[in-house]
Amino acid sequence: MDTHEPDDAPLDPAEGLAIVAAQRRRVQDTDIDDRVLFGTWGVLWLVGYAIQWWSAERSPTGTSTAPAGLAFGLLMVVGLVVTLTHIGRRSRGLRGTSRSVGTMFGLTWLAGFTAQGLIVAGVVRAGASPEVIALVANSLACLVVGLLYMVCGAVWQIRAMYVLGVWVIAAAAAASLAGTPGGYLVMSLAGGGGMLLGAVVAHVTRRRS
Repeated sequence: MDTHEPDDAPLDPAEGLAIVAAQRRRVQDTDIDDRVLFGTWGVLWLVGYAIQWWSAERSPTGTSTAPAGLAFGLLMVVGLVVTLTHIGRRSRGLRGTSRSVGTMFGLTWLAGFTAQGLIVAGVVRAGASPEVIALVANSLACLVVGLLYMVCGAVWQIRAMYVLGVWVIAAAAAASLAGTPGGYLVMSLAGGGGMLLGAVVAHVTRRRS
C-alpha cells in the first residue's frame, strides 16, 4: 500500500517549467523597462530641443520663440505622463508604503516645477536678458527633473531612472556652458541622442540576458 501523500509525488518536468515561466512573467510584469524611459525621453528631447534650436537660430535675440517653447512644454508633459503611467502600471498591486510614496513623489514634482516657475519669474522681473532667462529656465527645469529621477531611482532601486537623472543633469550643465542657441542643440543631440543610445544598449542587454 502506498503511504505517500499526493503532495509528495515528484513534480512533473513540464509542470516545473510552467511554474518557472509563470514566476518569470510575474517578475517581468513588475520590472521597469528602461527601454521605455530612455526611448521616450530620447525622442522627446531630440525633437523638442531641435525645435527650440531651430526657432532660436531664426530669432533676433538668439532664444526660442513662444510657440517653440509651448511645443517643447507639451512634449515634456507627454514624457512625464508616459513615465508615471509606466511606473504606475508596473508597480500596480504592490502594497506597503508604495501608494504614499507615489503621492509624495507627485507632490514633489509639483513643488519643484512651481518653484522653478517662480524663480524664472523673479529673474524676468529683475530685468535679465532673454539669453539669461532661457539658460536659467532650462537649467532649473533639468535640475529638478534630474534630481527627482536620481532620488526615485535610488529609493525604488531602478537603475535606469537613476542613470537617466544623471544624464539629464550632465546634458543641462553642458548646454548652459554652450549658451544659446547652441545649448539647445547640445540638449537635442547629446541629451536626446544619448538617451536613445541608452535605449539601444538596454535592448541589447535584455536580449543577451
